[in-house]
This record gives sequence, C-alpha cells and structure tokens, in this order.
Amino acid sequence: MKNILFFDVDGTLYNSEKKIPDSAKKAIQKAKENGYEIAIATGRAPFMIESLLEELEINTYVTFNGQYVVYNGEVVFTDSVDKNYLAKIIEFGNERNHPVVFIDEREMIASIDGHDFIQSSLDTLKYPYPTINPLFYEENSVYQTLIFMEEKDEQLYQNTFPEVKFVRWHQFSCDILPKEGSKARGIMKLLERMNIPIENSFAFGDGLNDIEMLQAVGTGVAMGNGHELAKKSADVIAGHVDDDGLAKIMKDLNII
Repeated sequence: MKNILFFDVDGTLYNSEKKIPDSAKKAIQKAKENGYEIAIATGRAPFMIESLLEELEINTYVTFNGQYVVYNGEVVFTDSVDKNYLAKIIEFGNERNHPVVFIDEREMIASIDGHDFIQSSLDTLKYPYPTINPLFYEENSVYQTLIFMEEKDEQLYQNTFPEVKFVRWHQFSCDILPKEGSKARGIMKLLERMNIPIENSFAFGDGLNDIEMLQAVGTGVAMGNGHELAKKSADVIAGHVDDDGLAKIMKDLNII
C-alpha cells in the first residue's frame, strides 16, 4: 500500500527567505525513490506555486486550504463560499474599511487600491499588489477570499457570519473558507481518489491553517518554527525550517 507525504509551503518547504533548502529538496527526492507519493497542501493558489511544483516535479496538490484539489494534473474537487453570503461579508467589511482580495486558480484581484493591510500581508508572500475589481467575485469562480482586518475584529466576524470560518494567516489578514473547508477535507478527497488509507499519510505544516490537517492524517509533523497551536495538534515536532528541520525529521521518521 502506498504512503503519501503532504507538505505545506510557507514556513515548511519555504524557509524564511522563501526558498526551499537544498536539504529539503534532496530529502523529497529520496522519499520519491523510496516509493512515497508527494503532494503539496497549501493556502496558496495554484498559480502561486507553479515554480515550486516544477522545481520538485510534483503534479498533485491541495490548494486554497482544501478548496481546489488536483491529482496528477486533473482537478478532482473544488468548493467556494456562496456568492450571496460573500457579498454580505464584503459589505460588512466595506463599512469598517476592511477590504478583500479574491483569488481564483489564475490570479489575485483586490477590492480597493493602496490599502496598507493588503500590501503588508502580500509582502510576506513576495507577491505584488493585485489589480482592482471589487465585483470580480460576481462573474468569476472565487475559490478563496482574503479579508484584511486585525485580530481584535475577528470575533465580530465569526459571530456575524457563522456559516463560514475565518482562518488567520497574517497579523492583518484571514482566509474566508466554507464552514467545512480545510486542508484536511481536501486531503481526504485526494486520498479517496488515490485509494490510500488515512493512516498511510503524513503531513508537515507550521500554521493555524495546518491544524486540522495535522490532526487528520496518520502522522502530523509541526515545524519547530510553527505556531504553538499547530505544535499542540501534531504527533511530532520537527526542527526549525531554517535549520534543515524538514530533512532531519524525515530521516528520524525513517522516510529517508
């Protein structure tokens, strides 16, 4: 029976310089040689990981925190927040100067220009300020929407819009996901397609959006640089991503 490894991107595969350490690259290649299937599980969009997929020769991935799942180059599952419900969230945000960014599989579109929270958040992804179209979601499939507000405002949104969940990934930004949306659900859809039991799956992550994934898989591994809640959700704690933590833990787990 096959085993599969799921890797988060930022803070797990990518180090603090947004690069894959050479040790991690070699470890993944060795895992492939040892018969492991390799997949990405990220909050990023497909277009944002194209170079990574090419570099690691991967064509199976869970993106948008589980909203867009691809197996061997074929889209096998998608989901999104209902547009009418999303419109209510956007209007609520507009009243509070909390803009949004829409993302589909090809591009990122902002609702307003020149907002500091958008700029600050996307700078951490090394991504430029998007083009502007506040009505983009009305005419296009949007698999993830980012809303830009501080942590002190998050509970208000959660109380006002219980049919979705807000998953924080930055000091100034949250992902808006369907209530059942998560990397864990995307992984389950993929495992069903690949006919791999959950106990044969490993996941490596560091953030709040990795918690459900780390809890769901056979073996959940949190990076040493990860959020404390992610570490509490994991079976194993790795070293820091900048200290070859990924390669070292893969060796400790006898994957390589």
